[in-house]
Amino acid sequence: MRAPLSWLADFVPIDRDVDELVVALDDLGLIVEGVERVGGGLERIVVSKVLEVGPIAGADRIRRVVVDAGGEPLEIVCGAFNFGVDDLVPLAGVGTVLPNGMEIGRRTMRGVTSNGMLCSGRELGLSDDGEGLLVLTGTEGAIPGAPLAGALGIEPDIVFDLAVEGNRPDAWCIAGVARDLAARFGLPFTLPTPQVTATGPSVGSLASAVVESPELCPRLTVRVLECVVVGPSPKWLARRLVLAGMRPINNVVDASNYVMLELGQPTHPYDLDRLGAPGLLVRRARHGEVVRTLDGVDRVLGVPGRGLGETGEDCVICDAAGEPVGVGGIFGGTSSEISASTTRVLLEAAYFDSMVIARTSKRLALRTEASARFERGTDPFGIDRATERFCQLLMASAPTTVVAAGTLDVRGDLGGPNVIALDTGRVNGLLGTALGRDEMARLLEPLGFACTPRGDDSLEVVVPSNRPDVRPGSHGVADLAEEVARVFGYSRIERRQPTWTDPGGLSAYQRARRQVRQVLVGLGSDEVWTPSLVDAADDAAVGVHGEPVRITNPMAADQASLRQTQMAGLLRALAWNRDRRQGEVRLFEVGVVFGPPDPAHTAARAGSGGAAEAALPAERELLSAVFAAKLDDATSAVGALGALRDELRLADLRLRPPADGSTPPGLHPTRSLEIRAGLDGPVVGTVGEVDPAVVTEFGAAEGRVGWLELDLGVVLDPGVVGRRSEVVRPVSRYPSSDVDLAFSVADTVPVDLLVDVLEGAGGQLLESVSLFDVYRGPGVEPGRRSVAFRLRFCAPDRTLTDTEVGALRAGCVAAAERELGATLR
Repeated sequence: MRAPLSWLADFVPIDRDVDELVVALDDLGLIVEGVERVGGGLERIVVSKVLEVGPIAGADRIRRVVVDAGGEPLEIVCGAFNFGVDDLVPLAGVGTVLPNGMEIGRRTMRGVTSNGMLCSGRELGLSDDGEGLLVLTGTEGAIPGAPLAGALGIEPDIVFDLAVEGNRPDAWCIAGVARDLAARFGLPFTLPTPQVTATGPSVGSLASAVVESPELCPRLTVRVLECVVVGPSPKWLARRLVLAGMRPINNVVDASNYVMLELGQPTHPYDLDRLGAPGLLVRRARHGEVVRTLDGVDRVLGVPGRGLGETGEDCVICDAAGEPVGVGGIFGGTSSEISASTTRVLLEAAYFDSMVIARTSKRLALRTEASARFERGTDPFGIDRATERFCQLLMASAPTTVVAAGTLDVRGDLGGPNVIALDTGRVNGLLGTALGRDEMARLLEPLGFACTPRGDDSLEVVVPSNRPDVRPGSHGVADLAEEVARVFGYSRIERRQPTWTDPGGLSAYQRARRQVRQVLVGLGSDEVWTPSLVDAADDAAVGVHGEPVRITNPMAADQASLRQTQMAGLLRALAWNRDRRQGEVRLFEVGVVFGPPDPAHTAARAGSGGAAEAALPAERELLSAVFAAKLDDATSAVGALGALRDELRLADLRLRPPADGSTPPGLHPTRSLEIRAGLDGPVVGTVGEVDPAVVTEFGAAEGRVGWLELDLGVVLDPGVVGRRSEVVRPVSRYPSSDVDLAFSVADTVPVDLLVDVLEGAGGQLLESVSLFDVYRGPGVEPGRRSVAFRLRFCAPDRTLTDTEVGALRAGCVAAAERELGATLR
């Protein structure tokens, strides 16, 4: 929207400079996208009359021109050819600076001295026409020597190009912007009341008004003007329309457009004599009804569109006989267009349902200045002022105009005033301010809100009819808080960080699952997806023999069951890569496996009346990984488990053979173990190597394939698997001492138990225990093995003495011998 400063000054006495106005408009939420200074630089441009035009020897693109500029004749060299003797053209004398910054000097060309420059519209910044001079012949007030600005009715002005949001229908007019500025600066705002004397016959004797669909058009008004003379608009009015971005047409149409831009109420003038029957009828468009609009396009109405809520419900304006003459609230028709021969004008001003206008405009791809305002909401009680203003403007441009007495006014349900109970504490809480009740009333009342104190901290606010964007109830409190903030000034409100929790964040489980993926990728693994619908034979091939969950209507025979393990899918992925000479890969998948329904869950659902939904399969989310790169084996899988343990700070994971002496399904009988949570905790996964026979069955690899599987639902539950402290142990500035110990222990004694004993005996001075050798052979009794550890001792406040280190060593050896039957080698 373009708002000339001179137009705004009709409503509010603006005494601020441009920069201050730009800041204020931005702070009011009316974003200034540009500022244009117009009409400046014309002070020394005058009207001149062409006295002579002649050729210049040796030059066919320029001519010698003699002009009268109100004094002695001046000789000018000019390259334009669109004028002749006695024409009036603009002259910039020597020393004049044009609006584009070019200074005019005295020049000699082909022996002819040019004492100035005759100007085009482009050079003067008045139009885009640069092909020839701006010819002023016939322009009222254009005489030789007269200032050009005065002859054209041009005054210097400043135009603000505003971006008005859709939720501010009141600001889609000059008066609305002026009202905001007046409220911001504490200046008086005046909305003049037009004074029109209606001396003609009763409007009811000249036309009729009927509304058949009041839900589409809750209010319709009709006025009639006779003895109208159609002609050009006054220069000041045409100039304002141009500055606001509209093209002047004639005094009748221009008056309608001027009122819409000034007050925000669209109106439409009809040639009363061209209507099939005198009067207007508003109804719902019939299916397939056609209206030819002012742009010459046939618009088909009443046909549902494809969008949501597109019912084809269109509002059509008809003459009194029911023949369509326009699309209600959007565009008029050609059949009753104002022309030079028009003498009687019927003026329609109405209030339409905003959603009907919005849907029709979108479906017809027809967006007009009127539809843009109606679909945002107009003031149903501002129509009378708009029609009075139209009559006033038309009578000023055509003094013979006679206004018919009265107004035809058809009203439906316009609703009552919107009253909101405003809690000042709630507003201050939303804005982060400390404004009092009276201060809020002072900010709201200049915008048209009527405020009445209620209690100590409340206001009863009556919303003006030109603010349909302010909603009733609790939503209206937020809307009023926005109005308070705008007038108070967004820039004056201290910035603060919202304190509420951001929605949509990841849960602790989801964050940990992402860490799992990152660790595996960091180890050189690629994440894959394998089908959850499988052939039951695949599960059997990897040693899973439980009854699978079968699909009632499988799409294919090899997709008839829900998988019980991810091993078969990952081995098939390895085989697929191997067939394409990409055999040395590491793959992992995070996915769900399915098993028989949980009996406890089934009983609980049945007891609560949910027996019909009780037989749902149990689901577990697993991490499964295969390691088939060069030199990969069980140690690769154990290393990956260690990396996950360190990254997730898992406190106590133990590797144990199955308690019943069995082998985990699909794994090597002597190179695989279960993973337990603590010494006596539940099984949370398996680690080791895939059975070579299974690898061969699937054609997955030529060498060994490491395997790691973790039940993420259990491992990532801190209540099952604890977490190590995040507190970092300070690094001692004193040297440490390493002690190597080799023990002979029974094969049945797990290494992690021996580590636990050594850590307990070493106490706070034991910094680390690391296994560096395992030996079976000569020198070690059958059924036993030698395990060697490096123990590192360090004190935070001193260097340990040999005596202290020796005592720590002896204590660790004694504890291992006492608790596990170990023998120091």
